[in-house]
Amino acid sequence: MKPILAGLAACLLLTACSSSEEPPAPQALPVKAITVASQTIPNVIELPGRVEPVRTAEVRARVTGIVQERLYEEGTDIRAGQPLFRIDPRELRASYAQTKAALTRAQATAANARAVVNRYRPLVDENAISGQEYDAALAAAREAEANVAQIRAQLDASSLQLGYTTVRAPISGRAGRAQVTEGALVSQGEGTLMTRIEQISPVYVSFAQAASEVLKLRRAIAGGEVDLDDNDQIEVRLTFSDGTAYPVPGYIDFLAFSVDQQTGTVELRAEFPNPDRLLLPGEFVRAQIYAGQIDNGLTVPQRAVTLTKDGGTVYVVDGKGMAAIRPIKLGAMVDGNWIVESGLKAGDKVIVSNLQKIRPGAPVQIANTPTGRKPAAQPSSKPSAKQPERTSGGE
Repeated sequence: MKPILAGLAACLLLTACSSSEEPPAPQALPVKAITVASQTIPNVIELPGRVEPVRTAEVRARVTGIVQERLYEEGTDIRAGQPLFRIDPRELRASYAQTKAALTRAQATAANARAVVNRYRPLVDENAISGQEYDAALAAAREAEANVAQIRAQLDASSLQLGYTTVRAPISGRAGRAQVTEGALVSQGEGTLMTRIEQISPVYVSFAQAASEVLKLRRAIAGGEVDLDDNDQIEVRLTFSDGTAYPVPGYIDFLAFSVDQQTGTVELRAEFPNPDRLLLPGEFVRAQIYAGQIDNGLTVPQRAVTLTKDGGTVYVVDGKGMAAIRPIKLGAMVDGNWIVESGLKAGDKVIVSNLQKIRPGAPVQIANTPTGRKPAAQPSSKPSAKQPERTSGGE
C-alpha cells in the first residue's frame, strides 16, 4: 500500500504544479496595414442639390377664345416660334375686318379735308374767303389725319390679336404636358396657362451651403491652407440617387453674396452639360464640390472604415502591437478613399484586412504581401487625389 500511496501523492503534486503555470499567450493575428501619410488632396464639399432648367417659359393665352387644336406632341423638343395651339380666330378676324373698313373711311375723309385746304389756300391770298374759314378747313384736315393714325394703330393691335390665335413657342426646349384641351375656353385677362417649355441642355444644379462653412472656406483660402486652380474654376461632380456617378463634370457659375435669413445658408449654382438628357428638372442629386486642394490631408481606404452614426472607426496598431479601435471624422470619398478630417495623424498604422476577426486589444502582426509593382515616380507638381495607390504608404 505504501508504494501506491506514494505514487498517488506524486501524481497530485504534478497536477498542482501544472495548474499553477500561466496559459500560453494568444497567437498574433496576421494583418495587412497601411501607414497614413500627409499628401495633397482635393478639398471636397458634399451637398445635396436639385436640377433646374436654364430657362423656363410658361405659355399663356394672350387672347380670349376657344381652343381648336393642339399642334405639338407633348414631351418633345420644339423650336422657338413653332405653333403649339390654335384658338378660334373668327371673332377676331371679323373685328380686324371692321377696323380695316374704318381705316378706309377715315383715309377718305382725310383726303377730302386735304383737298379743301388746297382749294382754300389761293383764295385766302385773294381775300375771296376769310382767314377763319381757311383755319377751320386746316384744323379739319389735321383732325382727319389724326383719326387715320388712331385707326391704323387700332388695326395693328387687331392684327396682333389675330396673330395671337396661333400660340407659338417663345423659346426652344422640351415642351411639357398641355394644360388645356380642345374646346376649352382660355382667357386673356386671367392669362390661362397652356403649357410649359424648359431648356434642359445645359442644366443648372442649385444647392445651399451653411454660411459658417463658406466663411471657413474663405478663411482657409486666405490663409493658404486651400489652393484654388489657376483659372479659379471650381469643379463639381454629381451622383444620382441610386449611387451612380454622372459622367460629365460641371463648374460653379453663381455664388450669392447674401445669406438667407430663414435658413442661414448661401446659395450656389453649377452649370452642367446635358447632351443625353440624363439630368431631369426637379431631380435631387448629390454634389461633390472640388474647392481647391489641401496640402497636408489624410486619407484611408474605404475597406478599412466601419461606418457609424457619428462618422466612422478604424483599427490601428498601437505601440505594443495590439489592435486598437479609433473613431474618426470622415469627409468626402474620393476615388475609393475616405478623406479623414480628424482622428488620425501621419504615421498611424491602419489595419485593412481581417477586420472581422480583430478585437480591441488583440495582438496583431503586420504581414503585408508584396504587390510586385514598381514604386510610382514622384511627379514634379502637386500629387493628385485621383491616384489611390499614393493615398497611403504601404507598411
